[in-house]
Amino acid sequence: MKASQYIVAVTGASGAPYARTLLDQLLRRQLPIHLVASKAGRLVYRLETGCDLREQFGDRVWFHDAADFTAPIASGSFPAAAMVVVPCTMGTLAAIAQGISSNLIHRAADVCLKEGRKLLLVPRETPLSRIHLGNMQRAAEAGAVILPPMPGFYQRPRSVQDLVDFVVARILDQLGLVQDLIKPWDPETALDPAAESKA
Repeated sequence: MKASQYIVAVTGASGAPYARTLLDQLLRRQLPIHLVASKAGRLVYRLETGCDLREQFGDRVWFHDAADFTAPIASGSFPAAAMVVVPCTMGTLAAIAQGISSNLIHRAADVCLKEGRKLLLVPRETPLSRIHLGNMQRAAEAGAVILPPMPGFYQRPRSVQDLVDFVVARILDQLGLVQDLIKPWDPETALDPAAESKA
């Protein structure tokens, strides 16, 4: 297996559009994807998108049951390039920060940390308690990248999808993948709307 394979995990926090757009972007690049979702993750995905996650992507990715500890992504010998948990519940964050492997998502994340591979956590909760913040710090100290879905507005978004694209662009940046969802910061264009029309 090639080391260009990516693991995407979907948990039961709000934020299914982030997962959908990220998966679309990775598939557009023809990258091999191993997808795992918790039961709550699949439920929230259906509620927020109107689609079943497995039906939407199951024929284009390797789909793993969250209870299947025999899946290849549970092993350090699996050559994953990176893993993204999007969206990431506070419960999932806590388990990862404490090294508790109650399901395949936790285990695959733990493997990425112990093998020194990229692990991105996209936590969705507000406000944040001291427990949440402490777990984020522990996960970051262990090597994870904490990437809360906080869109910027200097791009002057015109739709919800624009906001989603901003966050997914940051995820792709962290994965080292070229993205065209948002343009790099350009103060001339940003400060002079007329310059954008001339570009």
